[in-house]
Amino acid sequence: MADVMSMEDIQATAARLNVDLDSLDLDSIRLPAGETFGIISDDDDLKKEEDFEFEEGFGNIIVVDNLPVVPKEKFEKLEGVVRKIYSQIGVIKEDGLWMPTDPDTGKTQGYCFIEYNTPQEAELAKEKTHGYKLDRSHIFSVNMFDEIEKFLKVPEEWAPPESKPYTPGENLQKWLMDEKARDQFVIRAGSDTEVLWNDARQSKPELVYKRSYWTESFVQWSPLGTYLATVHRQGAAVWGGATTFNRLMRYQHSQVKLIDFSPGERFLVTYSSQEPSNPRDTHRVVINIFDVRSGKVMRDFKGSADEFAIGGTGGVSGVSWPVFRWGGGREDKYFARIGKNAVSVYETETFGLIDKKSIKVENVIDFSWSPTDPILALFVPELGGGNQPARVSLVQIPSKQELRQKNLFSVSDCKLYWQSNGEYLAVKVDRYTKTKKSTYTGFELFRIKERDIPIEVLELENKNDKIIAFAWEPKGHRFAVIHGDNPRPDVSFYSMRSGTNTGRVSKLTTLKGKQANALFWSPGGRFIILAGLKGFNGQLEFYNVDELETMAQAEHFMATDVEWDPTGRYCVTAVTSVHEMENGFNVWSFNGKLLYRILKDHFFQFLWRPRPPSFLTAEKEEEIAKNLKKYSKKYEAEDQDVSLLLSEQDREKRKALKEEWARWISEWKRLHEEEKLERQKLRDGEASDEEEEYEAKEVEVEELLDVSEEVISFD
Repeated sequence: MADVMSMEDIQATAARLNVDLDSLDLDSIRLPAGETFGIISDDDDLKKEEDFEFEEGFGNIIVVDNLPVVPKEKFEKLEGVVRKIYSQIGVIKEDGLWMPTDPDTGKTQGYCFIEYNTPQEAELAKEKTHGYKLDRSHIFSVNMFDEIEKFLKVPEEWAPPESKPYTPGENLQKWLMDEKARDQFVIRAGSDTEVLWNDARQSKPELVYKRSYWTESFVQWSPLGTYLATVHRQGAAVWGGATTFNRLMRYQHSQVKLIDFSPGERFLVTYSSQEPSNPRDTHRVVINIFDVRSGKVMRDFKGSADEFAIGGTGGVSGVSWPVFRWGGGREDKYFARIGKNAVSVYETETFGLIDKKSIKVENVIDFSWSPTDPILALFVPELGGGNQPARVSLVQIPSKQELRQKNLFSVSDCKLYWQSNGEYLAVKVDRYTKTKKSTYTGFELFRIKERDIPIEVLELENKNDKIIAFAWEPKGHRFAVIHGDNPRPDVSFYSMRSGTNTGRVSKLTTLKGKQANALFWSPGGRFIILAGLKGFNGQLEFYNVDELETMAQAEHFMATDVEWDPTGRYCVTAVTSVHEMENGFNVWSFNGKLLYRILKDHFFQFLWRPRPPSFLTAEKEEEIAKNLKKYSKKYEAEDQDVSLLLSEQDREKRKALKEEWARWISEWKRLHEEEKLERQKLRDGEASDEEEEYEAKEVEVEELLDVSEEVISFD
């Protein structure tokens, strides 16, 4: 290859050879193929990949894509619409909205740049408007300007993703096919988390899986029992299986404190809050909604704790939990949150507000979903000193049609209680007396499934009785109320059906003077536990509501929790670490027989694994109930076999103990015989070992222990 020459060398060489460079046509020169003679082409640098460098500090600029493409005459109108949307979120800088146009046609190019004063405003604008639906054809796609570098690295040519061979995973419902029809539960004690079978026949639990430091705060089953969720500093994780409990998915959310599953297990809501640097500010809250299977964030919500502090029953840092409540049954179609003078209802198809707007309800302070249907019950308190009455409204979703409304007067407070099938709604209403110095309680009972949703009023015989607890019978038509001001209150049972009249409430019975302050219905109905927790020191009464009779009375001293298993066959009472002593749990049969007891130091949690709904129809279940004796013969025979086995095991155990005792006696006799001469020597030759043949004498023996001399001076 020839050496590269400077322009001065070329001109000197041309003068020496008498060549006129001005008359030379350089474009006519053709070099041999593949030869450059060291001359770099002007186009070579274009063929090289450039590493674009972006200046830092563009965090306050967003790029809004999928805008309408409009001609020059509609430019100002479109710019005004965009400016109106984005100026509500933050302050746009002067000349901070730039919408490029095509120089040839003058039309906009379908995107714009918006510059805010601060990066925080830009982040908020992205969060609030990404996915914003301007019309059917234009849904905003919003990105930070700093993210463009990531998009530039996307390859120009599409390449199909690498296909991975399908590997079937473990059947996550396999635990439901246990041959002994047992249920699982999880416990946390100390640093250990254990999943166990409840083996009532063997009167002990059977270990399934155990792991230390599995979670950093608590564990939680999903509503259908498919997953077990653990909580960590980096986020949450779900685990599944019958025996292995492999990790199925992680959900990245730093410093997560609370989690909540949707009823159908499709989504997981995670919550975290961050303390502000300025003590006067409120906590910064982050809520993410994940798709459980993919781990993808479907929607996130960020804001101050004040924005999430309305409604709910409990939480952290002033925020009520759960912030979002799921409705529409197990289809996970809708979720909602309460705000100032509004209830915001979102649908999970797009994770946006229904009809792009919240339901405006002045001064609404509480709401509750029907467990089975997309129906909201809303409560609005009295306003204007009683001039505007309190009211309870039923609203159909997604139409937002009001199905029923009831005005309530002289109201101090309301609580909403749905029956598990969504057939009834009980509204506990605390009302002021005429003097306004005291209150009394009554119930407004809504029959949701009946025509025009009739409402019935129920008042206790003694209006002044304080309501301590209320609970619907699961899948049934009865409810129980603990009421009274005495140390031993009364318990009353009511039915929404009265003999042949199914449309009238009636009282079944009242149990006088019970040591109870909590009600726990069996999941299958019929049976209920009247529990005296906390101040009543764990008094338990197992009651059959069908027969209106007590099956058993018992006590679990200092019990803090009562949990029925999903089938209603067994019940657990537990003493958690809120008490320092007697930590552990007792397992009872449905009729109050203590089956076994487990003690655990530093006992934190007991949770039964939920079961999904049965696939059997109501007719099939009724048929099984009618022919229960036929089916039960098989299980009675199995129970008898187990009982015989346990009896045989007990006999073997007693036999082994007896043999061990005989061996110990034999060994003792051998040693006794070996030491006979030594004992005889100690008795001065007396041979007998019988104590009765000897007379005990007391002998005093004086012994000189020490002698010391000391000279004492008399000076």
